[in-house]
Amino acid sequence: MKPMLMLMKEPDYDVAIIGGGSGGYAAARTAADADLRTVVIEGARELGGLCILRGCMPTKALLYAAEVMHLASHPQPWGVHTQNVTFDFAQVMARKRALVQEFAHHRALQLTEGTFEFIRANARFLDPHTVELSTGRKITAKNFVVSTGSVVAPSPLPCLDALDYLTSDDALELTQLPKSLIILGAGSVGIEFAQFFARFHVKVTLIQRSTHVLHEFDTDATDTLESVFRREGIVVYTNTTLTGAARKGDLKRVSFLHGAHEVHVEAEEVLFAMGRVPNTDSLDLPRAGVTTENQRIITNEEMQTSAPHIYAAGDCTSPYEIVHIAVQQGETAACNIANPKRRRRMDYRLASSIVFTEPQLAMLGLTEKEALRCKVPYLAASYLFADHGKALIMEAKDGFVKLLANPESGEIIGGCCIGPVGGELIHEIIVAMYKRMTVHELAAMPHYHPTLAEIWSYPAEELALKIKPGRNVIIM
Repeated sequence: MKPMLMLMKEPDYDVAIIGGGSGGYAAARTAADADLRTVVIEGARELGGLCILRGCMPTKALLYAAEVMHLASHPQPWGVHTQNVTFDFAQVMARKRALVQEFAHHRALQLTEGTFEFIRANARFLDPHTVELSTGRKITAKNFVVSTGSVVAPSPLPCLDALDYLTSDDALELTQLPKSLIILGAGSVGIEFAQFFARFHVKVTLIQRSTHVLHEFDTDATDTLESVFRREGIVVYTNTTLTGAARKGDLKRVSFLHGAHEVHVEAEEVLFAMGRVPNTDSLDLPRAGVTTENQRIITNEEMQTSAPHIYAAGDCTSPYEIVHIAVQQGETAACNIANPKRRRRMDYRLASSIVFTEPQLAMLGLTEKEALRCKVPYLAASYLFADHGKALIMEAKDGFVKLLANPESGEIIGGCCIGPVGGELIHEIIVAMYKRMTVHELAAMPHYHPTLAEIWSYPAEELALKIKPGRNVIIM
């Protein structure tokens, strides 16, 4: 660890926060509430951060529109008949823009009318306590929080650049739909865009490097989603290796190895969806003594970097590119700056992941894959939505819920849901794991009938029968 450069005079601020997205704003609000002299420095053209401008909010607005379109086009199970369901893509995008503008306006007010100073500029470190702004001004601070977010990852093949491909940012600004689309990458971004475009009548081909989509999820969940995608007409290739890309007339061609065979796929557009990388290149972090790895800022559980007075929060550092975790990290960093003798630590035990396809995928805590890799003992039980009353009423028969429990104590250590409103249902298990509940307690907890939420009681009951309850568990 490099020694901290001592300030020769009183710094301009107690804490300077670089980046005004969700993590940066949370840090600023927390620091200002602790009466620290605080400044936020934000150089982006638009205020709001990734979640509001190009992430959570616009993509979920589009996905909900696609779900409405899908339901309107398939009403027969409920005895409803429609003909020639159509859509206005310009109106779909206009609604998305209006929502984003509303959210961004609110965030802009929070930044510009907050109890901290706000500066529109880019910043780079000159030394551990000084940053130079793109306006030419220099600012000194006793502490810093870096929360500069992420940018679209570069393509792995130079030949892809010649295709003039779409990024996830570009896809959110389309004015008309392509007739056909190749999506490279089947993480959450690629998966969500695949279903959105397919449900608006685009011929979609999804190409994934790993053996299944959403490689961090268990394969029983991803197999279900792949089956739904294929049923909806999406062509899915997994376990591939990209070999080339080129134009062919008015179309764009992507070549890849699939098993022992080379496959060529052509489409009107190509969407590059192979993730994002930390936005740290322009900060000159070595001058501040901040260690990075593949552009990601390394921090401890207190969100402290290798320079003790510099902290980081959000996508530029987090192992989880999730908004609520960025907020927690920003708050943790600011609290530790304000209260160095009562330090907070991040706890990722409750880290969850939700993919807003339909059916939705959600997971929390340990997956079976991770438990096996880390040799964590567990018992698991699942229950199908196809056997669940409320799901049958809704014709939401795809998917299941799954619980993982400690085989000795019965404590719930993981949960997975692929099914209707899975992103909402997983919160019951977040609450259960937050309170370290056992499967016996979850099984004993009353659930209203008929509801989707009561499905959790079935795997809980199955596991409760297999695991001897502890002394303190009261079975109703």
